[in-house]
Amino acid sequence: MQDTLESRRELRDEVAEHRDPDHDIDPLFVNRWSPRAMTGDPLDEEEYLPLFEAARWAPSAFNNQHWRFLVADREDEEWDAFLDLLSENNRAWASDAAVLAVIVSKTTFDHNGEPAPVHSFDTGAAWENLALEGARRGLAVHGMAGFDYERAAEELDVPEEYAVEAMVAIGERAPPETLPEELQDREQPSDRKPLEEIVHRGGFE
Repeated sequence: MQDTLESRRELRDEVAEHRDPDHDIDPLFVNRWSPRAMTGDPLDEEEYLPLFEAARWAPSAFNNQHWRFLVADREDEEWDAFLDLLSENNRAWASDAAVLAVIVSKTTFDHNGEPAPVHSFDTGAAWENLALEGARRGLAVHGMAGFDYERAAEELDVPEEYAVEAMVAIGERAPPETLPEELQDREQPSDRKPLEEIVHRGGFE
């Protein structure tokens, strides 16, 4: 593991080069980004299950906890099936991940069976918890939309009342030079839109 489990109180050097928050927030939020370069080494369950433990504590409407994570690590026989769901571009680097997960969300409420309009919103909160815990531990955590949603639902036996939301790759960090050449220049934290562009007082301008 590349980092201690102590929460950083300052921006990491690789992040400070590219990001400068306008307000005083915990550096953990800014230190989180989405690396692609991973070593290809396996992770033990005790190294990656804490990320899903963090996800477990996310908020949700009626405490429905809509999120489910379908997981395969490199030593599982399902690994190749998970990898094959990815687009060619994502498979080129995610093949070096230690863990792949498909995130799905329950589209109905448990207590009454009615549609849950915030199922994706709540599941996104769980994903963010997972990503932040991964960042705290110095792991690479990268969410992906580039995969076959229909095949994921069919091949992983996702029930009809669940929606396939995203995939995630988790692994030990590796140098950018290990990536395909066309991805190496992109292996850095991205900036964000200014606050005045995303916060609108009153109505939408």
